[in-house]
Amino acid sequence: MRVSLVVPAILTAGSVALPDHAAQTGATVVVEYVLPRPENFPHDPAVAADGTVWYTDQRNSYIGHLDPATGKVVDYPTPTPGSGPHGITVAPDGGVWYTGQAAGLLGRLDPKSGKIVEYPLPDGAKNPHTPIVYRGKVWFTDANNNSYGTLDLNTWKTRIYQVPTPGAVPYGIVAGSDHFIWIALLGTNKLGRVNPADGSIREFVLPADGARPRRLQVGADGTVWYTDYGRGYLGALDPRTGRVREWRSPSPNAGPYGIAIGTDGRIWYCESRTNQMVAFDPKTEKMETVKIPTAPAIVRNMETDSTRHRLWLALSGTGRLGKIELEH
Repeated sequence: MRVSLVVPAILTAGSVALPDHAAQTGATVVVEYVLPRPENFPHDPAVAADGTVWYTDQRNSYIGHLDPATGKVVDYPTPTPGSGPHGITVAPDGGVWYTGQAAGLLGRLDPKSGKIVEYPLPDGAKNPHTPIVYRGKVWFTDANNNSYGTLDLNTWKTRIYQVPTPGAVPYGIVAGSDHFIWIALLGTNKLGRVNPADGSIREFVLPADGARPRRLQVGADGTVWYTDYGRGYLGALDPRTGRVREWRSPSPNAGPYGIAIGTDGRIWYCESRTNQMVAFDPKTEKMETVKIPTAPAIVRNMETDSTRHRLWLALSGTGRLGKIELEH
């Protein structure tokens, strides 16, 4: 079943997000864009090919769009009120996909028309979490049902897969340079590697029993970088050898969360409990911290704009998006 709705973009006087203050006077700063809708809660960002930024407003159940060149913000109500849009991604065809976590659905927004089509999910995936589009399918995790799934964009059929480890809490998901799909299993000390051909999963056990990987990224060399939310570490898995390296986050009780690989060659992640970003240089193994201006900001997810050498952050809890210009 598909539910479609064409709605006008909501653009009111004052719906302009101008860059706010930066965190520090050095070369690396976080620039904030204040979002105009009251009580907004940006959860995840996604960067379009033209450099504009889409985001989920989870609390108001809107999909938002920021043009950083002008500060103009346009947002679109989801057809199902209170659907709780969570994750978001821009597909190769420009379509904007999101998960309606509170309503058990996937949604696609056409950026040209503003039309949103919803795709209700079966009972085994009623809390879709994070989506990606890979090889003609929307892949998504369901943290609350210990599962992950696909929506085939050719047949429009949905398939759900269970994680072998009970209570694994499938969370962050990315498509790797190794042509596999990787999932962070937050409820246990494991990462999952999914074969996109058949959906089968192989679990990689992290050496520390208390490790709780939340988000992850895969480098060009196949290294899987992940944030260990439970122990306060940045970790790296070499899936060819099974070797795991890890580095303690600069702050005690850091709560590492969202993560991205920057065009500056560094691994960027958020310390969710300290209101700051961390940049790790794999060559020198040194870390730099960058304060986020407005507290309390939690970067649950972020995305790299490789064309323009930028990082975009959803600053949950502050009603803002954040931008970091990267050296290159």
